[in-house]
Amino acid sequence: MAIMKSEQILAESTVSFEDAIQNAVSRFSKTVRGLASANVNNMSTTVKNGKIAAYRVNLQMTFEIEPAAPKAKKSR
Repeated sequence: MAIMKSEQILAESTVSFEDAIQNAVSRFSKTVRGLASANVNNMSTTVKNGKIAAYRVNLQMTFEIEPAAPKAKKSR
């Protein structure tokens, strides 16, 4: 039986929401093994001078917890 953990993260892109999501998945995958899903909780933008400056996504990233390594037996 797999045990899963999730972390909430924020990612940003100046291109699009889709690019922000891809940035989050790519970056998160570099530091965590077993990424299983990314759920978009919220999408927002920042605005400067009446134009969209950045696309932001708040994601819930879910990944599998690896089983613990077996303990080594003590020798006498």
